[in-house]
Amino acid sequence: MDSRERRPGLRAHPLWRLTHARLVEFVREPGALFWVFVFPVLLAVGLGIAFRARPEERTRVVVARSVPGAERLAHGLRARPDLTVRVLRLARARADLRRGRADLVIGPGAGAGSRPGYTLYFDPARAEARLARVTVAAAIQRFHGQAEVATLHEATAPEQAGRYIDFLIPGLLGLNLMGSGMWGIGFVVVQNRTRKLLKRFAATPMRRSHYLLSFMLSRLVFLVLEVGALLLAGRLLFGVRVYGSLLAVGVVSIVGALSFSGLAMLVAARPRSIEAASGWMNLIMLPMWLLSGSFFSVERFPEAALPFIRALPLTALNDALRLVINEGRPLHACGLQLAVLAGWGLVSFAIALRIFRWR
Repeated sequence: MDSRERRPGLRAHPLWRLTHARLVEFVREPGALFWVFVFPVLLAVGLGIAFRARPEERTRVVVARSVPGAERLAHGLRARPDLTVRVLRLARARADLRRGRADLVIGPGAGAGSRPGYTLYFDPARAEARLARVTVAAAIQRFHGQAEVATLHEATAPEQAGRYIDFLIPGLLGLNLMGSGMWGIGFVVVQNRTRKLLKRFAATPMRRSHYLLSFMLSRLVFLVLEVGALLLAGRLLFGVRVYGSLLAVGVVSIVGALSFSGLAMLVAARPRSIEAASGWMNLIMLPMWLLSGSFFSVERFPEAALPFIRALPLTALNDALRLVINEGRPLHACGLQLAVLAGWGLVSFAIALRIFRWR
């Protein structure tokens, strides 16, 4: 008898065989490789760029045009290196304050005799706003040449939409619409392909475009529940207000859901296994998780990258939702974002229809 048969080595041991089989299974699983090796690196790179060391941020001040001598006051305040000053209409300035693009607004106020008067609008719940109030008050007095020459009034009612939770809710809504559209459609299509159901459907008299469209339209059935549940929870738990119309929120959500449904059809057009579809979906969705401003503003990324980031469908959806929910803007103000979403949806569906694999 051969000695190798009498005394099997390590490579023939059952434990080695089983361990080797598990390793091969792991290597052949694209989703596992992605989440274990690729995802942590991409997450570190994206967050590292977003939260990179930056120069000390300036206090963002807006002077209302209705303030007497607004341009002259703004010019005087710009002399301070720690202030960034703009001049806008009061309504627009307070809208910027609500969405966190300004730390303090200087509006007209009643003076005392020959002393000019100003009203300082800020949210005392925000630390940067409280610091801005002290800094700007001192800068205004210095602009007029001596201490306490100007009369300052304070309007400290909280600008609710300037809170982080108000910024976060539309971003979570956008993520939910993307995730439910991509996973809910993509997996079902690929599963039907692996079970040979697509081949049977293709043999029927139905129009293939109708079959694919049915997946996209079915997403709209639960859309009201998806959007309503998150907005209701935000309102009841955190006092998040919808400043725009619910109809506008609904239209933006529908366009966003259809856009990601078209993208899901494109991703699921060719894969023959759930594992392959999972890898492609992760590859498509991960950049938008990191770049599209769901959890923090896209302004944190380098300015040169912003045009590409704003062209992503999730960025367009998040921006449109925040315009309506946080700022109360009408639907036509979201025209650019809706065009981006419609473009992604239509182009993705058209390509998916041409390259779709029915076997």
